[in-house]
Amino acid sequence: MASSFLLFLLIFLSVSSFILLSESQKTSKPNRFILQLQKDPKTKLYVTNIYKRTPSQKVPFVVDLNGRLLWVTCEKSYRSSTYHAPRCHSTQCSRADSHYCHICSTRDGPGCHNNTCGVMSMNPVTGLTAMSELAQDVLSIQSTQGSNPGPMVRVPQFLFTCAPSLLLQRGLPSTVQGVAGLGHSLISLPTQLTSHFSSAGFAPIFALCLAPKGVMFFGDSPYYMLPNVDITRPLSYTPLIISPQGEYYMEVKSIKINDKDVPIDTALLSINKQGVGGTKLSTINPYTILHHSIFKAVTQFFSKELSAIPQVKPVAPFGVCFKSKSIKNSRVGLEVPNIDLVLHDKHVMWRIYGANSIVEAAPGVSCLAFVDGGMDNNGASIIIGAYQMENNLVQFDKARSRLGFSSSLLFYKTSCNNFNFTAIP
Repeated sequence: MASSFLLFLLIFLSVSSFILLSESQKTSKPNRFILQLQKDPKTKLYVTNIYKRTPSQKVPFVVDLNGRLLWVTCEKSYRSSTYHAPRCHSTQCSRADSHYCHICSTRDGPGCHNNTCGVMSMNPVTGLTAMSELAQDVLSIQSTQGSNPGPMVRVPQFLFTCAPSLLLQRGLPSTVQGVAGLGHSLISLPTQLTSHFSSAGFAPIFALCLAPKGVMFFGDSPYYMLPNVDITRPLSYTPLIISPQGEYYMEVKSIKINDKDVPIDTALLSINKQGVGGTKLSTINPYTILHHSIFKAVTQFFSKELSAIPQVKPVAPFGVCFKSKSIKNSRVGLEVPNIDLVLHDKHVMWRIYGANSIVEAAPGVSCLAFVDGGMDNNGASIIIGAYQMENNLVQFDKARSRLGFSSSLLFYKTSCNNFNFTAIP
């Protein structure tokens, strides 16, 4: 009888341990990730380090909000025991929308195999493109619970392209080895993370918090900045519009300065049947670009509202500049008229304060940080640049087709520089 009881007890304890272990494994699966961002002082582009390859190696990439894939140069220093180039017409080729069989005339190696998938990679600054080899390799990314870095997590067969080094020759920081695209495509970084971790409850959401030492979040909120501020609480939302090219847009209905309507041609604010017009967001453009007629109206109206401040000769690429010492400082930057982007509803506005509308372009000279985009009618009428997004949380929620924005986090006594990158022991 005693032996039967002991046998039952052993079976019970074994089953209980198995159940507890299984539950622990379920709950320990990560559903949020982070990447640290650094602003390159020369190009004003944002750079992140991503761990790739076997053995793992830190690789610097420019972050392109609208890029459709991650590409890296492989010609000289790519070493990995887990590199694989999918064959032509494979499932991986279909995911990458590749219909071209890549042929290479030099010695086999990463980026150079015959009968593999050919995919176009692009330098987002110059627009230069080059045929590249579709590849798979290990990618590692840091998990988080929202306020600190957690363990590194591996994605074993991450799709990317091996691009020729000529794509790095102009426009990009000299330290980077490629571009990490966040656009709406099957092989962009956010989409592949969503696909790989979907069983762990990973949401198709990512967020940018741009600053000289900023952070990017993948997965749902909350996100915390020191001193323990949940920066998702002040978010307002507007519909997220995705173009046929996988680029991120939002609907701007009008522009206000000091709560007064700026007279602009509102037809330019809508996307027409040819895909022209509307308002796009970009991390590649350092400053917001406005169609010439919108630029003219905004700069004239802003200058009128700030008529008491002496203007000085403009510093390129800006059109309106002032004596810095004549503008008072406030807790959210310089004390200048607020600029409101009125969105899908007249009560929903993205307010741009002085910290995001005025930039010191030269010693003693502060300029309105908007650029004349000319009369070109081939793209967006407004391109929201990185400077206007700095110290704002901008969340791309593809699950709910909405764009979240906080306006300046400086009002909440924190900034995008304040993520605690100290790992929890």
